[in-house]
Amino acid sequence: MQPLKPHSINQLMQRVNNIAGLTLGQLAQQYHFKTPDDLLREKGWTGQLIEYVLGATAGSKPLPDFEDLGIELKTLPISYKGKPLETTFVSVTPLMNVTGMTWHTSSVRKKLNHVLWLPILSERDIAPFDRTIGSGFLWQPSPAQDAQLQRDWEEQMELIALGRIDEISGHLGDVMQIRPKAANSHIVTDAIGPNGQIIKTLPRGFYLKTSFTGDILKKQFQL
Repeated sequence: MQPLKPHSINQLMQRVNNIAGLTLGQLAQQYHFKTPDDLLREKGWTGQLIEYVLGATAGSKPLPDFEDLGIELKTLPISYKGKPLETTFVSVTPLMNVTGMTWHTSSVRKKLNHVLWLPILSERDIAPFDRTIGSGFLWQPSPAQDAQLQRDWEEQMELIALGRIDEISGHLGDVMQIRPKAANSHIVTDAIGPNGQIIKTLPRGFYLKTSFTGDILKKQFQL
């Protein structure tokens, strides 16, 4: 039976502490959570398992995972040395009707306002079920981090508003990038073209760069 949603931050963190040190396989077994045969194809399974066990409620809604607490859950695959192994997806990038959008009301800022980071030891040579859950912790952006994120968001959203989406690549942004987010190249969506016309393009997402999440880990664990 799925655990009920946590009623307080203390209750949530108690659950987080209870699963630290377990492998994903042990956790799935404990909660009779359905496991796919080939985890490498099921990239979202880890997140779904953790959401289930911790009682997250938002699902695919554009809200923090723990709606009542205003906390977003992010699992973070890390190496033996404690470094992030991949960028972190934040939210889908709006590509239409973007004029007048501001950083302060953006979905990115709402998602990153209060994050529960859950590091998971995920080196390539560890089978998915044997990957170990680390110590989760709560994080809120410092004023300096918020300013960095705002700068990257505004710079890239301006290009989208100007119909220059094709100029956006993963190299842009100091701490946050925009890049395609689609299961395959056949999935397309509307965007603003160079002359203000509507064009078809791949859906995009905002991703935190590993240098940024690496700094968050360093500060938390004094690495």
